[in-house]
Amino acid sequence: MSVKLKNIPLQYANALRRVCLNGVPVFAIDTIDVIENTSVLADEGLAHRLGLVPLKTDLSRFNEPSKCKCQSKTGCSNCKVMLVLDSGDSDATRTVLSDELSSEDSSIKPTSEKIPIVQLAPGQRVKVECHARLGRGTEHAKWNSSNISTLIETDEEDERILTVESTGALSPEQIILAGVDEVSDKLDEFKKMISQIQE
Repeated sequence: MSVKLKNIPLQYANALRRVCLNGVPVFAIDTIDVIENTSVLADEGLAHRLGLVPLKTDLSRFNEPSKCKCQSKTGCSNCKVMLVLDSGDSDATRTVLSDELSSEDSSIKPTSEKIPIVQLAPGQRVKVECHARLGRGTEHAKWNSSNISTLIETDEEDERILTVESTGALSPEQIILAGVDEVSDKLDEFKKMISQIQE
């Protein structure tokens, strides 16, 4: 999605671009309990692959762990979602895809069903329990809400084009609107800090 920004100072437009890239919270798999893994991929490699699978996100229903009322390290149903992957036994070589990840919440699931996770030979099996939470790209790239966020100057004065390409976790429109809210909140925080220094 591309939006035209008019009469907005460059620093604010660029702040919005950066927030759209890695400042809007989205779901990603954070921790994994490996129950069985007889594939050639090490547990750490499997965890890394699963963490990079983009997940559809519902910001209206879930909280970031730091802002959740439970304040628990293990999380609760308002800030954490469990997904399970069980490949079962196979008689032939096959690729385990993201559609085999089953979620306890139907709204939090992979953005695509065809993302390869691991290849299994006959007799190999993978069974894991994954815990996903909201996070931001400033913490790790797996929480980036968009693939691309660019700001281009136009021929018109004080006019720029902001382009956002989503990972699928949120729609580009949701990313931009949430980005505007994030920039506004950060400006309010900055004003409070400045006023406290002046006092």
